[in-house]
Amino acid sequence: MTSPRSEFLARIIGRNYVHQITDVEALDAAALKGPIAAYIGFDCTAPSLHVGSLVSIMLLRNLQRTGHKPIILMGGGTTKVGDPSGKDEARQLLTDADIAANMAGIKTVFGRYLRFGDGPTDAIMVNNADWLDRLEYIPFLRDFGRHFSVNRMLSFDSVRLRLEREQPLSFLEFNYMVLQAYDFLELSRRHGCTLQMGGSDQWGNIVNGVELGRRVDERTLFGLTTPLITTSSGAKMGKTAKGAVWLNAEKLAAHDYWQFWRNTEDGDVGRFLRLFTDLPLDEVDRLERLRDADLNEAKKILANEATKLCHGEEAAAAAAETARQTFEEGGVGGALPTIVLTRAEAAAGIAAYELFRRAGLCASGGEARRLIRGRGGRINDAVVEDENDLVTDARLAQGVIKLSAGRKRHALVRLSE
Repeated sequence: MTSPRSEFLARIIGRNYVHQITDVEALDAAALKGPIAAYIGFDCTAPSLHVGSLVSIMLLRNLQRTGHKPIILMGGGTTKVGDPSGKDEARQLLTDADIAANMAGIKTVFGRYLRFGDGPTDAIMVNNADWLDRLEYIPFLRDFGRHFSVNRMLSFDSVRLRLEREQPLSFLEFNYMVLQAYDFLELSRRHGCTLQMGGSDQWGNIVNGVELGRRVDERTLFGLTTPLITTSSGAKMGKTAKGAVWLNAEKLAAHDYWQFWRNTEDGDVGRFLRLFTDLPLDEVDRLERLRDADLNEAKKILANEATKLCHGEEAAAAAAETARQTFEEGGVGGALPTIVLTRAEAAAGIAAYELFRRAGLCASGGEARRLIRGRGGRINDAVVEDENDLVTDARLAQGVIKLSAGRKRHALVRLSE
């Protein structure tokens, strides 16, 4: 298409959020006329979202910042089914209590990125259990199932890839795309929603919803997907040696979140500044042109801006100061992840490799042993020579020691009071 005329599409295309759009010209025209309502769905499979969901959250943020209405759809109903997209096996089925607890944890994230209220562009949060739990099976099949071709459903990646790999796909999961399409229809009826957005693996599900709205209600609906985000080295976005990068502080401390962004690969700095911060594009262009040591300053800006959005300005400043003390001054930053040894444990001594495992710097004892054998483990900045070296209360006489796995991951060990 020619350059988009609507501020919404111009911004999200300029910041690299767009992979596919069902009818870009018509969506651009609709966004020019006035506020449009758009939604993204989030299933409640864990008590927090992680950075794999951050592109979607930032997309909703940019939607609102350009004068449109975000709808967050909590999958209280669809979580009971499980989305097969991108999965090799069925998700574990959760109880209603598990889903409710996970939903409560997830809800806290969105208030940091979006403005909620009753205004025309204020965000709202809805739960698809409100309508899915009330559906009657036979009437639903008669009214809506007839609009779906099984032949076409089998061609979508979420189904086709599972079948090609000869991995089981339950009838329960096969229904997911029908329910997601019905969600879009319900949101269009209840809230005037005309746009569904999601990751590129959701394209088939989104197209189903667009077509269902046209067939059942003669509604003009749109779909938009974002690209799959991987790092320059090809790794999946948001995975580290310590696990997922969660957005809730209870699951991942603000310091660790800051450090995740500080450790961004050189080739990803500009791209991540566009996607995960509010910095103007001319400033992003300037920062991504930096090289060598200067590029580290751009990484710190990325870490500060991303952490500020997720955890607040005060937490971002504290995380930056902790990193400065730890990495630049060789000191001990007070906000580093900390484990506590009892006095009995310290008196008996604990093997160095086990200490690294317990601190979360290594996923297993074997990984910790390999780290130390490769001279990557340090205690108070001194290389650990023996993986079985005992750390005792004598080392903790000053109250705290610092463990380092390589140059970028650190933790503290303290003696209990």
